[in-house]
Amino acid sequence: MNWKTKGRGFIRIASAGHAAFAATMIILGILGLIKRDFAALWQPVPKSVPAREVLIYLCAFISLASGIGLLLERAAATAARVLLAYLLLWLLVLRMPLIFISLTVNVWWASCQTGVMTAAAWVLYAWFAADWDRRHLPFATGDNGLRIARVLYGFALIPFGLAHFIYLQVTADLVPGWLPAHVAWAYFTGCTFIAAGVAVLIGVYAKLAATLSALQIGLFTLVVWVPVVAAGANASRRAEFVVSWALTAGGWVVADSYRGMPWFALGKLRTQLCRNQTYPIEKANGS
Repeated sequence: MNWKTKGRGFIRIASAGHAAFAATMIILGILGLIKRDFAALWQPVPKSVPAREVLIYLCAFISLASGIGLLLERAAATAARVLLAYLLLWLLVLRMPLIFISLTVNVWWASCQTGVMTAAAWVLYAWFAADWDRRHLPFATGDNGLRIARVLYGFALIPFGLAHFIYLQVTADLVPGWLPAHVAWAYFTGCTFIAAGVAVLIGVYAKLAATLSALQIGLFTLVVWVPVVAAGANASRRAEFVVSWALTAGGWVVADSYRGMPWFALGKLRTQLCRNQTYPIEKANGS
């Protein structure tokens, strides 16, 4: 995947997914600052969390600053590193422990959402890793980092699919009225999420699976949530739209990580990072 340079080397965009993800983080940060609350993607956050008010502004600032940094040539490596550390902490400290306390849909659904965003951040970290990262954190950069990101993404997709079966009628009710057989669509999309997650995990047709899963989330956003919001949705439905849009951007980045690989590859193939991704951005720019 080649860099696409905008301007005079000040802004560089690695892929369309990278640009969409960075823009999403910027908007999530702005929403957090405006609402003075956690953006929908970070919810739910227990009221008992220490220094909750401080954490609200910290999350908004990190989202905003990292989103901007991901688009700046000399800041992309640092921004990706900070964003990955932030999302990993969110996943491991505020999400995963709750699964062992209360395995409710809100808990594991939120964990999967954070897992998708963490996977996307890890892909960007693998792309933009500087010399320091490759020397000190070789397990998290390059091909190793991409493999970890894809595993995270694959694991997150499977519960998304299972939810369609557990909450079959709720899912069917969201299918637009102009489509027939709402229950059949709920079953179908649930199966495709599970199949995509398994394919990504085992590396069979993984590029196709990752791309189609991101496309499916994007279609949910466009076909289901955009009309709902346009019709004057309540706060809960607007939050669902924001989450769906963020997950689309996250899935898009993971799908982009397979660029250059065969669509119907069988088995886990080693991904060759392009020179601009293997070396720091400063070296790619010749400085």
